[in-house]
Amino acid sequence: MPRYGLIDGLRGFFLVFMLINHLVMQGDLWLAQINHNKLAFVEDAQGFVFLSGLMIGLVYGRKMLKLGYDEGRRLVWRRAFQLYRYAIGIVVAVLIARAILPGAPQAWGNWLGQTSLTGDPVRLVASATFLFQPTVMDILPQYVIYMLIAPPVLRLCLDGRVAMVATVSGLLWIAAQLGLQHVVTDPIGGWITGGDGQGIRASFNLLGWQVVFFSGLIAGALTAAGRVEWQRLFRADAATPALIALAVCLFFAPLRLTSAYGLLPQLLLDRIDMMGMRGDFGPIYLINFAAAAFGLTWLLIAGPEHSRAGVRDVAAILRALFSLAYLRLLGRHSLHVYVWHVAIVYCVYYVDQTHGPFAPWLKTLIALAGVALLSLPAVWRERGRAA
Repeated sequence: MPRYGLIDGLRGFFLVFMLINHLVMQGDLWLAQINHNKLAFVEDAQGFVFLSGLMIGLVYGRKMLKLGYDEGRRLVWRRAFQLYRYAIGIVVAVLIARAILPGAPQAWGNWLGQTSLTGDPVRLVASATFLFQPTVMDILPQYVIYMLIAPPVLRLCLDGRVAMVATVSGLLWIAAQLGLQHVVTDPIGGWITGGDGQGIRASFNLLGWQVVFFSGLIAGALTAAGRVEWQRLFRADAATPALIALAVCLFFAPLRLTSAYGLLPQLLLDRIDMMGMRGDFGPIYLINFAAAAFGLTWLLIAGPEHSRAGVRDVAAILRALFSLAYLRLLGRHSLHVYVWHVAIVYCVYYVDQTHGPFAPWLKTLIALAGVALLSLPAVWRERGRAA
């Protein structure tokens, strides 16, 4: 398997379920119910952002050590501006489709508002600067912003100043929980609010979600610098931390399940909502994600060597799942696939709004076709390798 095969498989796994969760059709899609987010405050977006930060630390950390800081920074920023072009390109493509397709302004009204190529220029500027992010287009913009900040952070990690980076990241996360970003965002939102009443629009609070990206970057940078040996940190004969992580996940599982279906008293629901703000990456999401990430990593690294057959079996199943060739193919080109998944989601939503509702079997078939089509950019980019 390639050096980062399991990481690619994980990214591909998150992309598949991200697509399924983003497919919006009239009535329920049963495939969307088969997801780990039904039993945990852990979602595909968190895993995707964390692994993206991890790969930045791994790949560009090694390049920075080998080629120097200036060249490493240049490479990271070149990648960031490339992704910026992709992000703007998909917005422009959707707006062109909005102008051409009959009924598209109405079908996509909830997702785009009154945004159009010939509309309010302030809205277009807001879209170009990521202040206004159409629905399901929000991961790539935050990734671009984090990459612009990444080079000096990566250098600090490579220089051994991880504690400083982690402290600043933690303080920024606390600032997000207190809503301190509103000091800046509220005035800007007032300036750019359009006729549809929408100003700043983003699903993710950059101050809150940066802790996911930069924790991955720290792990990747430490690996690139040779300062951590994961085989020694995650050992089969030292399972106590993994058991603690499992206990945390088991604690949150019934809370996630019962709160999702409104089965708890309103007082408890209110408290869970207060501590589990998804957009801010609230405390519940942070704790549950940290536990799930640690437990999964332990299973993948140490699980195959554990003395209990049941643990070895679970580890073997997970390694086999994340080693699937299709998932690794998607993961090797994850950001291109993510851009393409936006196009699939918008197409399905348009067809469903203009020709639906569809029978459950047909919605399932559409979703499976979407998963198959998800690989097109990856296949195109690897056409030379296949030949």
